[in-house]
Amino acid sequence: MAKAKEDVIWITGASSGIGKAMAIECARLGYKVALSSRRKELLDKVADTIQDSGGEALVVPCDIMEETSIGNTVQQIVTKWGRLDIVVANAGFGVFGSIENLTAKDWNRQLQGNVTGLALTVKYALPHLKKMKGRIGLVGSVGAYLPNPNVGAYGASKAAVNSIGLTLQAELMGTGVSCTTVHPGFVVSEIARVDNDGVWHPEQSDPRPSNLMWPTDKAAKVMIKAILKRKRNYVFTGHGKLAVWLQRWFPGVMRTIISKGPKPDL
Repeated sequence: MAKAKEDVIWITGASSGIGKAMAIECARLGYKVALSSRRKELLDKVADTIQDSGGEALVVPCDIMEETSIGNTVQQIVTKWGRLDIVVANAGFGVFGSIENLTAKDWNRQLQGNVTGLALTVKYALPHLKKMKGRIGLVGSVGAYLPNPNVGAYGASKAAVNSIGLTLQAELMGTGVSCTTVHPGFVVSEIARVDNDGVWHPEQSDPRPSNLMWPTDKAAKVMIKAILKRKRNYVFTGHGKLAVWLQRWFPGVMRTIISKGPKPDL
C-alpha cells in the first residue's frame, strides 16, 4: 500500500505476542514504529530486531493504567518524529474467575486496562491523527460476542472495546480518521500465563485448543491489513467467524459448546 516513508505508527503492548508481531510487520512495510509497553528490556529487543532489518523504531515505555504515562508517551513520539499517523491500541490482559468469585478489585483492574486505558490511548492520539487523516486500530476479541465462562470480565471488557469502536466510527465521521476494531479468535499469546495481579507465570498451561491457534505473525499481517484498508469491524480466524455466526443464529448451541469447552486454570 502506497504511503510516505515518514509515516509513524504507535503500537501499545508491543513487547510480546501480537503487538510485537504487528510492530515487526509495520517496520517491514516501511513505517516508523513507536513501541510501548511496561517492559522496556523487551521493547529494546523488538527495536533491535527492527533496526537490524533496516527499519526505524522508538522505544517509549508506557503504562496504560496511568493517564499521565499515556499523554507523555504521545508527546515523546510527536517530539521525536513530528507526527502520528496510526495508533494501534493493543495493550491489554485477561482477568480470570467466574462472575460469582470475581472481586471489585478484579473488575476494576480489568476495565481500567482493557477499556479506560484503550480509550485514553485514542484520546491523546486523536489531535495528531486528525492532522494526518490517520487511522485507529482497536484490538478487541471474538470474546466480545460470545459467552465467556471464567473469563467474564475479559469478555465484558472486549464488548466495551467493540462499543467504543462503533462510537468512534460515528464521532469521527467527516474528520478523515478511520477506526478499525479487529476481533481475533485464538492467537498465540501470553494472556493465559498472566495472573489477576499481572504476574507472569511462564510454566502455566494455555487451555485454548492448540490446533486452532494462529501464529502471531500471521495474525499481525491480517490485522495491519484491515487497519490500513480502514475496515470497520473485522472478525478473524475461521473458527472465530464460525463462533460468532453460531452465537448470532444458534445461541443455545453455542452456550452448550462453550460450557463444555476448556477453561482457564484458576
